[in-house]
Amino acid sequence: MSTDWRLEIERSGYYPALVIDAVASALGSETAEAFVVHHEATFDPGMEVRRHISVLLLTPTRLVVCHTDEHPPVDANGRPHASTTTESVRLDSIQSVALTRVVPDPAAYVPGTLPSEAVLSINLAVNWGSIARIDLEPAACADESCELDHGYTGGITAEPLTLRVSQAADGPEAVANLLAFSQALSEAVAR
Repeated sequence: MSTDWRLEIERSGYYPALVIDAVASALGSETAEAFVVHHEATFDPGMEVRRHISVLLLTPTRLVVCHTDEHPPVDANGRPHASTTTESVRLDSIQSVALTRVVPDPAAYVPGTLPSEAVLSINLAVNWGSIARIDLEPAACADESCELDHGYTGGITAEPLTLRVSQAADGPEAVANLLAFSQALSEAVAR
């Protein structure tokens, strides 16, 4: 596995110049202590295949997150376009780092064996503004015969940043890299 995030982005082949430029801009003068590059195909309801790449870099002070999505042409003769979003999250804003390991035949598990897949979930103490779920429901009072409109009640729930890799889809190197990144991020958040 490469120790240079730029090489991994180039290896993905997904608009490498665009993604490298966006990540480098967000990274600034800091260096990456650990990183994950994950390229995946997604399917929209029209059954079109679109590509997506996520890049996560751990620096001494923050987590840099970059997502790049491919979009179809706007008109019939147009060309596809891409959108790239970068975010910088202070390490002290991260509430928890959760890693789920999927292990087939757990009774035969041998310590040190890679799981078949791994899911990293990063939960923030404060929603960083990019992903949240709003659940609303009609408000009511204790009087069952009341017919007044009491408006709505609800809550905003921050969604974790989640990244899933599997040996079948991404290869054992990708799973090992996600495990190493998760460990580095967990240690950095605990400092």
